[in-house]
Amino acid sequence: MQLKHMKTLLSPQDGAAKITALAWAPNNNKLAVCTVDRVILLYDEQGERRDKFSTKPADSKFGKKSYTVKGLAFSPDSSKIAVGQTDNIIYVYKIGEEWGEKKVICNKFVQQSAVTCLMWPPDNSIIFGLADGKVRVANVKTNKSSTVYGTESYVVSLAHNTSGKGLLSGHADGSVVRYFFEDEGTGESQGKIATHSCPPYALSWAGHSIVAAGCDKRIIVYGKEGRIIQQFDFTRDPEEHEFTVAANSPSGQSVVIGSYNRLRVFNWGPRRGMWEEAKMKEIPNLYTITALAWKKDGSRLVAGTLCGGVELFDCCLRRAIYKNKFEMTYVGLSQVIVKNLASGTRVVLKSHYGYEIDEVKILGKDRYLVGHTSDTLLLGDLLTNKLSEIPWQNTGGNEKFFFENETVCMIFNAGELSLVEYGANEILGSVRTEFMNPHLISVRLNERKQLGVDDNKKMAYLVDLKTISIMDLVMGFNLATVTHDSKIDWLELNETGRKLLFRDKRLKLQLYDIDSQTKSSILNYCTFVQWVPQSDVVVAQNRGNLCVWYNIDSPERVTMFPIKGDIVDLERTEGKTDVIVNEGVSTISYTLDEGLIEFGTATDDGDYSRAVAFLETLEMSNETEAMWKTLSKLSLEAKQLHIAERCYAALGDVSKARYLRNVNKSAEEAKKDIGGDGTHHYVVRAKLAVLDKQFKEAEAIYLEQNNIDEAMEMYQVLHKWDESIQVAEAKGHPEVESLRRNYYQWLMDTGQEEKAGEQKENEGDYHAAINLYMKAGLPARAARLATSQEELIRNQDIIQRIAAALIKGEFYERAGDLFEKLGDNQRALECYRRGQAYRRAVELSRNVYPQMVVKLEEEWGDHLMSQKQMDAAINHYIEAGCSLKAIEAAIQSRQWNKAVQIVELQDASVASRYYHKIAKHYSSIGDYEAAEKYYVRADMPREAIDMYTNVGKWEAAHRLAVTCMKPEDVAVLYITQAQQMEAQGKFREAERLYITVDEPDLAITMYKKQHQYDHMVRLVKHYHPDLLQDTHLHLAKELEGETSLRQAEYHYTEADDWKAAVNMYRAHDMWDEAYRVAKAHGGITAAKQVAYLWAKSLGGDSAVKLLNKFGLLEAAIDYAAENCAFEFAFDLARSGMKNKMTDIYLKHAMYLEDEGKFKEAEAEFIKAGKPKEAVLMYVHNQDWDSAQHVAEEHDPDSVADVLVGQARFSFEQKEFQKAEAFLLRAQRPELAVKYYKNAEMWQDALRVCKEYIPHKLQQLQDEYDREVLSRGSRGADALINQAKEWEASGEYGRAIECYLKVTSKQTTDANILEQCWTKAAELATKFMGVDKAMEITSMVCPRLADIGKYDSAGELYLSADMIKEAIDTFMEGEEWDKAKRVAKELEPRYERYVDEKYKEFLKNQGKAENLIGVDVIAALDMMVNQGQWEKCIETAEKQGYKVLHKYVALYATHLIKDNNIQKALDLYVRHGAPANPQNFNIYKRICMEIFAAPDTCRHEAYKGWADLRDMLLDLSENMTKSPDANTPQHEEFESLLLISHYYASRSACLGQASLESLAAKLSISLLRHTDIIPADKAFYEAGVAAKNEGLENMAFVFLNRFLDLTEAIEEGSLDMLDNSDFQETDIPFEIPLPERQLISEDKKEEIKEWVLAVSMDQKVEQILDTDERDTYVGSLVAINTGIRSLPCVISGFPVLRNKLEFKRPGKAANKDDWNKFLMATKMSHSSECQDVLKFIGQWCGATPNPSYSFQ
Repeated sequence: MQLKHMKTLLSPQDGAAKITALAWAPNNNKLAVCTVDRVILLYDEQGERRDKFSTKPADSKFGKKSYTVKGLAFSPDSSKIAVGQTDNIIYVYKIGEEWGEKKVICNKFVQQSAVTCLMWPPDNSIIFGLADGKVRVANVKTNKSSTVYGTESYVVSLAHNTSGKGLLSGHADGSVVRYFFEDEGTGESQGKIATHSCPPYALSWAGHSIVAAGCDKRIIVYGKEGRIIQQFDFTRDPEEHEFTVAANSPSGQSVVIGSYNRLRVFNWGPRRGMWEEAKMKEIPNLYTITALAWKKDGSRLVAGTLCGGVELFDCCLRRAIYKNKFEMTYVGLSQVIVKNLASGTRVVLKSHYGYEIDEVKILGKDRYLVGHTSDTLLLGDLLTNKLSEIPWQNTGGNEKFFFENETVCMIFNAGELSLVEYGANEILGSVRTEFMNPHLISVRLNERKQLGVDDNKKMAYLVDLKTISIMDLVMGFNLATVTHDSKIDWLELNETGRKLLFRDKRLKLQLYDIDSQTKSSILNYCTFVQWVPQSDVVVAQNRGNLCVWYNIDSPERVTMFPIKGDIVDLERTEGKTDVIVNEGVSTISYTLDEGLIEFGTATDDGDYSRAVAFLETLEMSNETEAMWKTLSKLSLEAKQLHIAERCYAALGDVSKARYLRNVNKSAEEAKKDIGGDGTHHYVVRAKLAVLDKQFKEAEAIYLEQNNIDEAMEMYQVLHKWDESIQVAEAKGHPEVESLRRNYYQWLMDTGQEEKAGEQKENEGDYHAAINLYMKAGLPARAARLATSQEELIRNQDIIQRIAAALIKGEFYERAGDLFEKLGDNQRALECYRRGQAYRRAVELSRNVYPQMVVKLEEEWGDHLMSQKQMDAAINHYIEAGCSLKAIEAAIQSRQWNKAVQIVELQDASVASRYYHKIAKHYSSIGDYEAAEKYYVRADMPREAIDMYTNVGKWEAAHRLAVTCMKPEDVAVLYITQAQQMEAQGKFREAERLYITVDEPDLAITMYKKQHQYDHMVRLVKHYHPDLLQDTHLHLAKELEGETSLRQAEYHYTEADDWKAAVNMYRAHDMWDEAYRVAKAHGGITAAKQVAYLWAKSLGGDSAVKLLNKFGLLEAAIDYAAENCAFEFAFDLARSGMKNKMTDIYLKHAMYLEDEGKFKEAEAEFIKAGKPKEAVLMYVHNQDWDSAQHVAEEHDPDSVADVLVGQARFSFEQKEFQKAEAFLLRAQRPELAVKYYKNAEMWQDALRVCKEYIPHKLQQLQDEYDREVLSRGSRGADALINQAKEWEASGEYGRAIECYLKVTSKQTTDANILEQCWTKAAELATKFMGVDKAMEITSMVCPRLADIGKYDSAGELYLSADMIKEAIDTFMEGEEWDKAKRVAKELEPRYERYVDEKYKEFLKNQGKAENLIGVDVIAALDMMVNQGQWEKCIETAEKQGYKVLHKYVALYATHLIKDNNIQKALDLYVRHGAPANPQNFNIYKRICMEIFAAPDTCRHEAYKGWADLRDMLLDLSENMTKSPDANTPQHEEFESLLLISHYYASRSACLGQASLESLAAKLSISLLRHTDIIPADKAFYEAGVAAKNEGLENMAFVFLNRFLDLTEAIEEGSLDMLDNSDFQETDIPFEIPLPERQLISEDKKEEIKEWVLAVSMDQKVEQILDTDERDTYVGSLVAINTGIRSLPCVISGFPVLRNKLEFKRPGKAANKDDWNKFLMATKMSHSSECQDVLKFIGQWCGATPNPSYSFQ
């Protein structure tokens, strides 16, 4: 992003007039500026001032100058402005949406402290900071403010994140605090997250980074948790001042920070994942930036200054014009502003995820917007300003977008359709489909409001060409799948998504009801169909009829109007719906019944009163009746009973209307009792349930209210006595018996004996029940009851009576069943056979009479045959073994496969009778192979051959004939049959027969005889393709002889000999046909030729008329002239086109010229009016006299041309003088110059030019010079010679120019160049003026310098008295001695200049050795930059102590950065450690790095520890002599010295087995310094040493502590550390937590195992060993007395008794430890131990006698 200054909104003043605050409105239309006068100016988005108003103090008695405005912010709706003031108040002004509205204070918030900053994030209240450190929030709705959090430090700045859900506050103590109103799932921490190095007045929360800056001229970028991730340091820039204010772009991808005269721009680089500084915007005299505000769409930045200026900047990466209709402004990587150039409207397209927008396109009739990022897709509707961003993987740009639906974008990619609703940031739904025609997809999103439905989103699409899937996009499941038997070519849902219309390829219109999942066909031959907008009315066209369904719930009710044309459109505007019909020349509108349409809309909206009002205005018709029915149903469901009553009354349903009248009365009564509309009363609900035939529901409603009688009465009124009795029985009603009696009596009275019998049966009175069933004529029911009861079965009288009744009533099967149960099998079988219940009969026979089964099966088959159930009879005949009957049944039932199966099982003699029938069947159905098989089996192959012949299957017939007949017989048969076919005129059939027996020639001959040449040619083409062309020619000639010319033409053209056809027509004098053929087959050229020949044959005027007819007269004349038929051409031209005569003369002349007949050609040229051509002819043939003669006679203007021609010829002949004379006669001296130039005779050319055209002399001279210059070395020689000539002739100026023209392009010889240029300078000095001489010298000397001739250049400068230039030239040529000498002798004031340049030269060349003699410090710095540290230190040693240690410190810092600590230590060991405070951090860093180094607890590490100890001793002694003596710093280094001495002594002891106990003591003593050394390493070493020495208690405690510390390091906190084991010791608790583990994992695991094992050992206790003081043995301080003992210089343990004191105060040793150390040293002669004793002597003063001490 770059800043481009657009305009100055407010001009700056001469003095300080600070702009205190700026704010842009969220709608981008207003900018507020607060001036030093506390006046708020309002500007529009173009930067024009439109309004202003003054602010007011909290208390008017203090005056208007008692406060300043510290913050401005617009409300999210841009209608209010919040103003924060230092007089402890915030005012909220209502400014309105239009310019000039009255400004009213609508809120004020009084505070306890001054307001320091303020902001108003979107979707949040006002947030502001106070001088007392609090951050508070003000709610404009409640007019109350509350504290968000408090600090103790002045709030200097506020910032919020891009969503406005989180805020940052910067404070005067440098702290930056973060707070979230909503976490948004980031998981980021709240509270103080960073401490900036100075008060962060410039604070910005941009994306995932926090940018802070202030007065230290550094810009720090903090990460999510406050860690510094980037730093921009401008402290070395002397032009930079403090940073005062920051603003980030709305997308969070750019930050601008203001300072003095400058705006620094930083852009987020997503690919590198870091901030990058862009080009800084610097404006001189702008002064300090005091306020910044970024427009909410990211396109503008406004800056306020200390002097009261307000500057407007354009912020964009780039701009582009799209289709000359839209301007696209990329204000950030992830934000684009799209502006409609016509309307001026703008849309801000932004990636919410911060991705870079690659490209933006505007599609769909310039309404819809599509943008791509690497991971998302951006979509938008420019009309409604709804934008969406959805995750979208890069698919290579293969998506297809469809914008037919205004609410949803359809994206098709790789067989998947995705839907995106504009304004939603997620995919609405995705389905797999291959059909992307907009007519095959229908999407409906909340297009009409429905009762009880909040979110209605549905889609219908094609799964395949015959299957529609309907999907609920809200719930994401499939509502229905519609399968169809034909291909579907159109579909559309209605606006509520409850109905689907679709049409198939057969133009059948189908309606599908999604709720009931039913499909119905509603129209055939449908050519147009559409839903009427905002209704469920359908308009369609069926041939000549306009069809309208005003109520689609009754698709059979359709209104039809005859129309003449086709429906083209449907328009609904201003309460009127028109169907537009195109009737050919005119368009007619048919207006639909708006009332009926409105009815549907009213019902969908639930406004049933309006629907009734519509219907009452209509006459009763089929459509109206259907609507009344629909409304009655809907109103009943909605319990609008009065409307339902009105509907049934209108429909004439008196019973329902009367019933509802009673229900309404009940509702009215209930309304008075319980309130409401009365429909919730139980009586009303029960009656409505009865009306809906929900009797059980009505019963439940009554029983809920314990109204049993009403429930019983309801059933009795409906004559549902059974249900009434059930209710009475269930509830134990006392009148249940009476009810039963009454019911029985009623049944008997009404003749319902069956129901009465059922009642008796239910009561257990079976005899009475049977009597009633018999009385009712229901013997079957009586039989069922009798057989179900044992006592009735035994009653023979009843059984016989029932059986007789059954037989009488012909209930034979039931009678048989009864006899079977009684055991009378014979009578049962007879009944079954009489009743033709053969299944029961066969089942009975299988068990009782097996011999009867076969006979029964045959009877069963005969019965089925009589019933025409032949297919069912087959199996029974098979069971009965009646094969012939089975075959006949199978054939009659056309079960041919079964017939075949049965026949194949029969004897051949029997089977052959049936194979012929079967074969005929298969032949009739076209299964010729099967028919052939059965014909052959029936021994009838000839019938099979005839079959194949009849159906034209000659090959199959031939194949069969070959197998059954001799070849010659087959041929004779086929040829004979073919000849018969030929005689009958069946030529195609005859052809097939000829072909079948491989006699195509007979077929060809047949067709030739019949003059059917097409078929003849077809066969020749197929069987004799090599003779095809000859055949065509032969036929053509035959036809030509028969004068069938058209047919002959066809065959000529087919034979590719169309010219023969043309000639045929010419021979018959049919020129028009010849012309047609030539034009069709030979093209325009051939047609022209024929027309020409035709005209030529006619001659005279006829020829002219013919050619005019074809428009070919001119072309024919041209053709005749081109073909040398000049006489014909002249005839045509004379008759028809006299204007062409000259052209013909000209062409004739040219023809004669080509023939060499020049005189005749001359005459023709003159006739053609072209004498010049005759002249040129003679010139060309070099007949100069004839040419001169013609020119003089007929074309005087050509005389000069003749002379020029003669001159050219003379030049070619090298007769230059003659040629020059001719040209001068022709007055063409310029040609003479040109010819001389071409011949490189430049002197002659210059001579002629000078004499005859002197004005071109200079131009020619320049051209000559260029020519010479381009020749290289030859050119140089020529220039030098020319210069010498000019010099000799006294033309010094021209000579100088020639010398200067000699350059490296002409010669690479530097000496020649030097001579020429020096000569030019000498001539200028001698003969030209002073100014010219200096000019030439200034020109020549740089050239000499360029070719390395610095001496010559310098000498020339000196000769021209140009001293400074001469010195510069000598220096450029590195002639430093000459330069110094010239400066010293001629211009001493340049001596210092030369020295500075020499020094700079040495620096640039890296010649440090030479630079030492000039500038030692610069030489040392150069060595540092070149990394020559050793050389630098060596040189610095010679320059003194201070210089040496400056570079020693630099080298040490460099080594530390490279992690080469040991070398840094060696450096200070070698050169000493001075007590410079600036070196203290280096010394400490060396100490800490060596303390933390691995593997230092061993004998071999002694050298490193000793070096560190000696360096620190040297430092300590130096500090004693310095002003830092006895300071905390000195004490700190003394402690470091003591620690390093312990480490060195431990390494020395580890080399002697006898001193390992001392080494253990030293390791334990070091624990009291764990506030300095790494604690985990110290406890590990102490624990291991204690374990090795058998001090298991202490080892257990120390190693346990080590394990606790490792866990604390992993967790990053010491809070969970238990210090109880070290309560009464001097081992510190407050220790720094090491950043990393210093002990390896395997050692850690080893310690864990040991600690775990020891913890199980009862002998080991978790306590530290104590001494005689009852104190931990390693503690210097006694717990009981508080006395502090001195540490032993050998072991580190406290010196209690047997003290050995040293000369230096505070230094002592335990005698036992001292003697032990001395003894080991004497015994081992260890150099390390001796070195320790030597060091102790230096450090502690005089060493006691190194012998045993027993005192």
